[in-house]
Amino acid sequence: MARLERMRVRSHSRIAIFAGLFVGALVLGWLGIPIVSSEGMFIRSHHIAGEIPAAPEDPAWGTIPPLTLPLSGQVITRPVWPEPSARALVVRSVHNGTDIAFLLEWQDNTKNDRLTPGTFRDGVAIGLPLGDAPAFFCMGQLDHYINIWHWKADWQSDIDRRAAKAAERKSEGGEVRRFEVIPRRASSVEDLIGGGFSTLTTKQTQGRVQGKATWKDGLWRVVVRRPLAGADQENEARLEPGRLQTIAFAVWNGENKERNGQKSVAPWFQLSIDAPAKL
Repeated sequence: MARLERMRVRSHSRIAIFAGLFVGALVLGWLGIPIVSSEGMFIRSHHIAGEIPAAPEDPAWGTIPPLTLPLSGQVITRPVWPEPSARALVVRSVHNGTDIAFLLEWQDNTKNDRLTPGTFRDGVAIGLPLGDAPAFFCMGQLDHYINIWHWKADWQSDIDRRAAKAAERKSEGGEVRRFEVIPRRASSVEDLIGGGFSTLTTKQTQGRVQGKATWKDGLWRVVVRRPLAGADQENEARLEPGRLQTIAFAVWNGENKERNGQKSVAPWFQLSIDAPAKL
């Protein structure tokens, strides 16, 4: 009888746990927060042959399974941002043994690609710790630095407008109809190092990390890519096929006046970079 009673207690406990999980899932769903399973904690960078897709509209991305990550407000340091507008980030990744690329997608009803007084830009960032030990996911920490790839919508606009201007000049035989000062950018992604709050530093050499983006129908689609092999072992994230690498993300919505620490964040996940298939 005692054994039967213990079995009943265990059964009731399991029911209570499952009920609690179910109610929790319903609450998260009602709040619009997506649920990620323990299996989904791993972001896989798929090995492919040939050139990796460099643009969001490349059909090759359609063959890569997406992973939806929940985003939450940054509430670690002031000014906190508990109510960000972006609630989920869809991630895909591929590599070909030479270069690695990420496709990042999120909902944003407004396109903010100009930075002027009183206005703010859209953006997304990837954080990768330097070395093997994971650092603090927002800005790193002393002796545990983080390599941040920060794509900026206004930098992308500068690059796209310069390309359009060059094409216009070529089609008109060198004659330019309008004068416009557009900053020269090595990339739409700023390559940075963080070692704690208020320590963000721009790397002297820019352009190793490249970006390409499109905005349409309230959706940003951004490709960020970099050679796998590091050019600066001390200041560049280590990315090697067959190795697990922690990774974090952040999103800014300029229309919501988000900037600096006021952002959506997705803390550390595991990035699994496929080892090339053996022949």
